[in-house]
Amino acid sequence: MQFFRPVANILIVACIFFAAGCSSFTGDRRHLVPVSGANLAQLASIGSSAGAPMMIRIFKQSSELEVWKQGRDGSYQLLKTFAICTFSGTLGPKMAEGDRQAPEGFYTVTPGLMNPKSALYLSFNLGFPNKYDRVHGRTGSNLMVHGDCSSAGCYAITDNGIKEVYALARETFASGNPSFQVQVFPFRTTDENLAAQSASPHYAFWQNLKQGYDRFETTKRPPTWDVCEKRYVFDLPTGNGILDPAGACPVGPEPVNVAMMEVL
Repeated sequence: MQFFRPVANILIVACIFFAAGCSSFTGDRRHLVPVSGANLAQLASIGSSAGAPMMIRIFKQSSELEVWKQGRDGSYQLLKTFAICTFSGTLGPKMAEGDRQAPEGFYTVTPGLMNPKSALYLSFNLGFPNKYDRVHGRTGSNLMVHGDCSSAGCYAITDNGIKEVYALARETFASGNPSFQVQVFPFRTTDENLAAQSASPHYAFWQNLKQGYDRFETTKRPPTWDVCEKRYVFDLPTGNGILDPAGACPVGPEPVNVAMMEVL
């Protein structure tokens, strides 16, 4: 019986974290493929592990998806960059259901958003619309990161790529982490790249995203985020409670002269 215990543990974890029921899993059990030996070796080299907290960054312009893992000192290290085969639309946020535009912003992925039975090999839902999207009246559903290299509003990577990302996410959840953050940017929001987009109608929105980008670049820790005054706010002191996304922002560490958000 000892020999079968690891397999049983995997099945229990899958049932708990993916809420899909053991009996409903069919096919090649791709959602249970172990983390690859190459990724395990790379995790060890950056002082991390398969079950450590993780974060994902997506950059539209360069078609890159980065997986970051937390190391022993609490900072996050880049584990691997995956090429995005395709995404829908152009640079800029998703506005409405059916606009075939992939979203931008800060999202929180929980176990319930993982889809082991995806028709697109494997997938996870970004959780669009989030709090920011809703207060701006943005609509849409089933915005995913998935395999199959085809997209109608999502971010598509290869089947082998999503198999790796999915396994890392599964192990993160199995170790007790309740979620992981996904940051989606139009491009790397450096001062130079943002200045080159100053004529865009999305410029103010991207300025707001840049605040979160800069915090991670500085600290190498995912910033906490919330929404007030119809804009993202980052790393506010604890004790502010649940913010009204359209209400006044509490006093926090952000610079006072934050650009106003685009008017939709």
